Amino acid sequence: MMRRMSLQWRITIITTLFIAVICGCLTMFVYKNGVYYIDLLQDTVDAKGDGESGKETDEIYINIPDDKWDDFANDFSLQVYNNKADYKKRSLLFSTLLALLGGVVTYYIVGHALKPLKKFSDKIEEVQAQNLSDSRIEENEVKELNQLSVSYNKMLERLSEAFEVQRQFTANAAHELRTPLALMQVQLDLYNSTEHPGNDECTGHTIAMITEQNERLSKMVKTLLDMSELRITVRDEKIMVDALVEEVLEDLEPLAAEKNVELIGKCKPVTMTGSDILIYRLVYNLVENAIKYNHPEGKVTVTACQKEKKVILSVADTGSGIPGELRERVFEPFFRVDKSRSRELGGVGLGLALVHEIVKAHDGSISIKDNPSGGTVFEVVF
Repeated sequence: MMRRMSLQWRITIITTLFIAVICGCLTMFVYKNGVYYIDLLQDTVDAKGDGESGKETDEIYINIPDDKWDDFANDFSLQVYNNKADYKKRSLLFSTLLALLGGVVTYYIVGHALKPLKKFSDKIEEVQAQNLSDSRIEENEVKELNQLSVSYNKMLERLSEAFEVQRQFTANAAHELRTPLALMQVQLDLYNSTEHPGNDECTGHTIAMITEQNERLSKMVKTLLDMSELRITVRDEKIMVDALVEEVLEDLEPLAAEKNVELIGKCKPVTMTGSDILIYRLVYNLVENAIKYNHPEGKVTVTACQKEKKVILSVADTGSGIPGELRERVFEPFFRVDKSRSRELGGVGLGLALVHEIVKAHDGSISIKDNPSGGTVFEVVF
């Protein structure tokens, strides 16, 4: 139970219990002392001296007629008992209120003391690959957290270096691969454009296969290069989302006509700030996927609207849909729901991974839902 509580509540409960124990002990001590002295008073009254011994005594002698003494003694004993009970109740009530007050005060004092730790936690929550340099915590701001701040900042530096090395490696590899692939494509195009009488069916099949695989590798290299340069792309342009969607639909109209799929745009005038080229690529990839994995005579509907301060973009298709257990994995690089069909359609498994990275770079979110008309809806919120 304690493990599920926040540190503030743990310290508050422990301190409150400590205060309650101290108050209880103090109350019992005061109560015992009060009872002791009240009992002494009662014993003094009960000890009815005759005053004839002539000895000095500290006892108080009360002159009450003998016929009324019993009634006085009973009334006095009852009064003493009631006073002790009332004193006990008041003491316990006072101690309980004092403990509760101490708990409330402790909670707010601890909360104020833990504010730096909460700020530290909030700062960690904001950490992303593209803002590591902005997530540093000032050292010596909190004495108790100084060492933790130093370790945290060093960890950010190591992460930043690791991400930079990874980005540089991907970019360099993509650049190095692009040149030989381009040369191979040129040679293949030249070969295909020339008739070769000695070619047999097997040779033609091999050349076609090499050409297809070369195109796939070229697409993959281009996507890897785009992903490596994603974090350094400027994202401060004003984008007319409705115009951008219309442009994407026009560019993909030939593919849609080939697949016998209808493209529908239902976008309201919406503007957002970001990278025009990246948002175009995001919409292009989503619509292209929706066309490729749709049924013949299906539909792809793209909508864009603004609700309060959020821009909502959705791409709905009427295809076979994506199983619920695979919806989180479709954004993983090289993951395919239907591998055989993806290869048949020429996919390289990086389209949705790039979409996911573009969404993250613009501080947005993307989710997959069922289309009431059948198929899938990709919803992006900026």
